[in-house]
Amino acid sequence: MIPRIFIVDDEAPARQRLKTLLSDIITECPHQLVGEADHAHIACDHIRESRPDIILLDVQMPGMTGIQLAEILAGPDFNAPSVIFISAYDEFALKAFDVHALDYLLKPVRAERLADAIQRVVRMRSQAGAANAVASAENRSPRRRHFSVQERGRVLLVPVSEVIYLKAEQKYVTLRTREHEYLIEESLLSIEEELAEVLVRVHRNALVAREAIIGVERGTVAVDAEAEGGKNQETWQVILRSVEERLPISRRQWPIVKSLVR
Repeated sequence: MIPRIFIVDDEAPARQRLKTLLSDIITECPHQLVGEADHAHIACDHIRESRPDIILLDVQMPGMTGIQLAEILAGPDFNAPSVIFISAYDEFALKAFDVHALDYLLKPVRAERLADAIQRVVRMRSQAGAANAVASAENRSPRRRHFSVQERGRVLLVPVSEVIYLKAEQKYVTLRTREHEYLIEESLLSIEEELAEVLVRVHRNALVAREAIIGVERGTVAVDAEAEGGKNQETWQVILRSVEERLPISRRQWPIVKSLVR
C-alpha cells in the first residue's frame, strides 16, 4: 500500500517542513502527497475530494481545531482517513487519542519519527484491508469468467484467462489477447475492482494480467507526441508474454509492478 497523504496546518513554514521531511523519507517510506490546507474548514472539502489515507494534522488552528476536524473526518462523509497529529504542545495528546488518532508527534518533527508513524499506519491499514478482503471474498458472488465483446454483428465471450491487457483509449477500452484486439465499453476502474486478483494496474490507463508479466525494461514514451518537436521521456516498461508491445509503467505503480518481477 502506498498511502495518500494530506497536510493541514495554519502555518506555512510548518507545512513546508513537513513536505521537506516527506521528500527526505520517500525512499524508505513511499507515499503520495495529495494536498494541503491552512484551515480546517477548507481542508474538509479538499479531503472529501482527494480521499487521502493519512492526515498530518495540526492541533491548534484558528476557527476549527484539529481535534474538531478529526471528529468530522470520522463521520460517514469521509473515507475514514488515519490521523497523525502534529503539535508543539503535549498537553493535547489525551484528547487526540480520544478521537482515535494513530499517533501524536511533537514539533519540530524528526524525519525518522515521521517515517515510523506513517509506516505504522500503513501496516495497520494493510492488515485491516486484508481482513476485509477475506470477509468480502467469503460473501461476494463468484467473479466473472468471460468478457462479452461485439464483433461484426456477433457477440463473443472472451475468457478472462486469455486477456493479456486492457488499455483505455478515449471512450473505449481495448482488450488484448494473444491473437486479437476487441473494444469494450466498461471502465478500467470497475474491471480492476472486480478482477484485482487477476489484473494489476501498471498505468492510469492500463491493466495487465499478472500471469502475462515476464519482466520489465527501460524504454521511452512520447510526451506531447502530437505537438511539433514532441519529446520522448525515459520510463520503465512491462514485458508481456506472447505480444511484442510494451506498456509504460507509471511512477506511482512502479513499486507494485517491481514486486511482481523480483
